[in-house]
Amino acid sequence: MVRLAVSSMFFHEYPIDEIFASVDEAGLTGIEFWIETPHFWLRDLPTGDLTAAVHAHPSLAPITVHAPVLDLNPCSINPRVAAASQQYAVEAVALAEEAGAEVLTVHPGRRTAKRTPSAYDYERFEAYLARLHEAAKGRRVRVAIENMEPKVNSLLCTPEGVREVLDANPWLDFTLDVAHAMSVSAGEVCRYIDLCIDRIVNVHLSAVENGKMHLQVRGSQEAAAVVRALTRAGYDGCLTLEIEDRNFTHPLSLEEKITLLQGERTFLEGCLS
Repeated sequence: MVRLAVSSMFFHEYPIDEIFASVDEAGLTGIEFWIETPHFWLRDLPTGDLTAAVHAHPSLAPITVHAPVLDLNPCSINPRVAAASQQYAVEAVALAEEAGAEVLTVHPGRRTAKRTPSAYDYERFEAYLARLHEAAKGRRVRVAIENMEPKVNSLLCTPEGVREVLDANPWLDFTLDVAHAMSVSAGEVCRYIDLCIDRIVNVHLSAVENGKMHLQVRGSQEAAAVVRALTRAGYDGCLTLEIEDRNFTHPLSLEEKITLLQGERTFLEGCLS
């Protein structure tokens, strides 16, 4: 059964327990917890606080987790940056397992220079995947790599590229980022679904308008079409709302964020019915 979730980064400035309580109040049934959520990240990753929040809100469990990606690049040409980035991702596997998460989403990295990725960049990418594979062995959490925006230095930004990586790594799953794909076209999203549906375990869902990404989905016919296409294809994982709260005309209060999510939930439930 499809679960409706939201990224914890929508509640960027709030403490962990308040984030979980707000998502619960909005009537959603899941949450993607970003390890870089400030109240968690800046307090040295208090995993006990996260597991306590999960246990206090069983309707949101199992959660999904997003590995650290800000300021990081696991395929960096700088060996120290690459090593630190990979280590954060490896440690995120254990953290997600401890929190009882079903999916950990990771980013693929990128070529450091704004140029087409070279063979050397893909060698570093393969080494990164090998480290993730080793970290995931014997664990219940599923590691899912995310498609990126189609920029010149992106390592993973086409349906065919994702399929190739999935075929080469049977242990690996896929998080479909709709906004990243929609920046090409609505048809690109459908191509990801057609090629990769057997490995999609999480979907980052938001609307795109006039080049602006991570907008709310309520009223978006393109977002509705994506949800229906996923349903027809048999998808039954999380639909995770990725909404950028800075896209609104004023800073949203906590109550406004909860109300907005209630509207998103109603809209998506209509798409799924």
